[in-house]
Amino acid sequence: MKIFVTGTAGFIGFHLALALAKRGDSVVGLDNLNEYYDANLKISRLKFAGFECENLAAGKKIISQNFPNLAFIKGDLCDKTLLMEIFKNEKFDCIVNLAAQAGVRYSLENPEIYAQSNIIGFLNLLEIARASEIKNFVFASSSSVYGLNEKLPFRESDSANHQISLYAASKKSNEMMAHVYAHLFGIPMTGLRFFTVYGPWGRSDMALFKFVKAALNGEKIDVFNNGEMARDFTYIDDIINGMMMVIDNPARKNAAWDAKNPAPDTSSAPFRIYNIGNSKPVNLMEYIEAIEENLGKKIEKNFLPMQPGDVAATWADTSALKRDFGYTPTTDVRQGVANFIDWYKKYYA
Repeated sequence: MKIFVTGTAGFIGFHLALALAKRGDSVVGLDNLNEYYDANLKISRLKFAGFECENLAAGKKIISQNFPNLAFIKGDLCDKTLLMEIFKNEKFDCIVNLAAQAGVRYSLENPEIYAQSNIIGFLNLLEIARASEIKNFVFASSSSVYGLNEKLPFRESDSANHQISLYAASKKSNEMMAHVYAHLFGIPMTGLRFFTVYGPWGRSDMALFKFVKAALNGEKIDVFNNGEMARDFTYIDDIINGMMMVIDNPARKNAAWDAKNPAPDTSSAPFRIYNIGNSKPVNLMEYIEAIEENLGKKIEKNFLPMQPGDVAATWADTSALKRDFGYTPTTDVRQGVANFIDWYKKYYA
């Protein structure tokens, strides 16, 4: 299969591109290498994947020295001309869109970036897919779309109409836009609502990265909502396994879909929404304790109130993904944290 993966220098995109290449798929990745978080970390991921990164020119296709079936192009989803040129030269079977402006808190300060990357960029990719006879389109949504919904665990069939950050609203918009293209043009669309992904090569703006860095530097960490928070922390390998299942199985029309009582996660069009998480929420303080146990030291904490746009708890009901494809996460949080810390120490020597 030939697959176009956006956000290839990002945390999840990097792991996915490697996994696909290792199993023999032909992969072309795209990333604009923006500096929302440390761009050097993104470059390091590309180098680990075998790319020469000294003279990265926008629009230039380079081939991995480790995998002849893995290529990378520096570029932006908002550059529709570049996208058209790529798809003119390549015949893709599948698109996996992971490129996006991430971050709930950052969206409070820089809202325009989210409209450009997450809305305009996504629309460009949908239009390219329409013109290119794509057989499968998989895209990243987020657990943030559940917003004010406090019914736990979160189910795809639950209402998700009350987002509380622009980031979450942009991801919900992606789901609705994807449904339009599935309905009008028959493009199989699958949205994955990710739940707090962590692991080696993780993002430096995420809590685990910040906590470990602070602990090793003897600094305090900020703990919001006075620690009364829980997250469905999901290890990167489990996420990638679930994504591969969806890539191999395009969305289908739901023959039993009832327009008079419409389920939000399926459709009469080839459209599907899945939660992809661990389905075992962990209290934030327990998560911090796992870090402390691994490092053998206590971390000083600065307890703060809840941040605007944040939610107290997330918990994924992943029964649909398990029912349809056998998705079963296997990585315990303590093991996952240990794996990350081991990588962190080696990476930063």
